[in-house]
Amino acid sequence: MYGNVTEFILFGLTQDAGKQKAIFGIFLILYLVTLFGNFLIVMTIKTSQTLRCPMYFFLFYLSFADACFSTTTTPRLIVDALSQKKTISYNDCMTQVFAAHFFGCMEIFVLILMAFDRYVAICKPLRYTTIMSRHVCGMLVILAWVGSCIHSSAQIFLALRLPFCGPNVIDHYFCDMQPLLKLACMDTYVINLLVVSNSGAICMVSFIMLLISYIVILYFLRNHNAEGRQKALSMCTSHFIVVVIFFGPCIFIYTHPPTSFPIDKIVAVFYTTGTPLLNPLIYTLRNAEVKNAMKKLWCSKI
Repeated sequence: MYGNVTEFILFGLTQDAGKQKAIFGIFLILYLVTLFGNFLIVMTIKTSQTLRCPMYFFLFYLSFADACFSTTTTPRLIVDALSQKKTISYNDCMTQVFAAHFFGCMEIFVLILMAFDRYVAICKPLRYTTIMSRHVCGMLVILAWVGSCIHSSAQIFLALRLPFCGPNVIDHYFCDMQPLLKLACMDTYVINLLVVSNSGAICMVSFIMLLISYIVILYFLRNHNAEGRQKALSMCTSHFIVVVIFFGPCIFIYTHPPTSFPIDKIVAVFYTTGTPLLNPLIYTLRNAEVKNAMKKLWCSKI
């Protein structure tokens, strides 16, 4: 529902001209590094003959989701940092809400699939190839895509029901449900509850599921030999670091009361820009197989 508003003004991270120039430079570099890192992982897994196990199959989709998720928010922040007119049309704003929630939810589901893969590999090693077959992995990724689409469709359905009569300044650097709720000229208590029960519940339940899976994995690791335990712990540690960096800010943003805090925008930077940047670094610097495959790819291209 449009009301009287056909476009919004994004406030951004700051209105200070000097800081905006710094934001432009910093986030441009971070975004380019994010795209390069995730694209490199996608290409490495796609071309490598050694990275054919389910863990790298899921890592491929995690890197793809990371690149897309970062692209939904960061380019707008970069352009607006040097733009005098920081406007976004109503349709573009709604598209950004849908895309951000779609790829963000996709990342959550892929992280769960990666944790499930580690659980099966460590706790049920004899049945691993049967349970995590190529067909099963493909079906799990399809379910992740469908689940993400359902979640983002629910978000955009709620967003489209909001009437906007003015003002039209969004106190954020991208369109999301919480800042939009502040601008709606209606009682948004029920819609906010639906947003929290949707986004907040997905983040919280997924995080609890992942914590339980790691507790179970740690319990089973006590029976492994020292070398196997060290390798499994290294993989799980990488995954857990990603989970904490991503879910911590998400839970904070989508579960607190319908009151915007000044720190919300800084917290959002962690999961919209920080996590997509750190994922390729964490999964490559701590993974010898990926590093070796990248070296082979680099050498073959040269």
